[in-house]
Amino acid sequence: MCFCLQPSGENYANPRTCFFHVLFKAAALAFYVLSALFVSSFVIIFVVTVFLAALDFWVVKNVSGRILVGLRWWNEIDEQGESVWKFQCLDQESLARMNKKDSWLFWWTLYLTAVSWIFLGVFSLIRFQADYLLVVGVCLSLSIANIVGFTKCRKDAKKQIQQFATKTIASQFTSSLQSAFSVV
Repeated sequence: MCFCLQPSGENYANPRTCFFHVLFKAAALAFYVLSALFVSSFVIIFVVTVFLAALDFWVVKNVSGRILVGLRWWNEIDEQGESVWKFQCLDQESLARMNKKDSWLFWWTLYLTAVSWIFLGVFSLIRFQADYLLVVGVCLSLSIANIVGFTKCRKDAKKQIQQFATKTIASQFTSSLQSAFSVV
């Protein structure tokens, strides 16, 4: 019996997308952590780290989310000035065919990145480095925005699938009833 956290038995269906999904997260975190050893300018550390985190945000939101888990989200402001979340997901059949390993990598790295930024934020607090806490805050905000967006999108997709299943069952039932009464 395998107690692995990662699904086994299948390869990544989209290894290039998985690579870039992880690359910008790792690059932002690695640059932030290692920059103290090589860079003395806070401005450079801030700009490069936030730029890498923004690239990660964009890649996750617009590319890897669609390819790895079949979900896409965005937020619009309507005519009344209200914030409106918009979601897209693949149809039920396509979602069922999504690669489990790709999905696993997507969700775990999404959450682990946020946890890493929180850890680095606590470390900045302990060291009384408010300026570095600003960098962490921006990067954490981008990470959490993707978590919230994709979590809401996944819930919306599940709700759509349930509504579709209910509608299909009801349609089949009424069709069967109509057939039964038309014979009589």
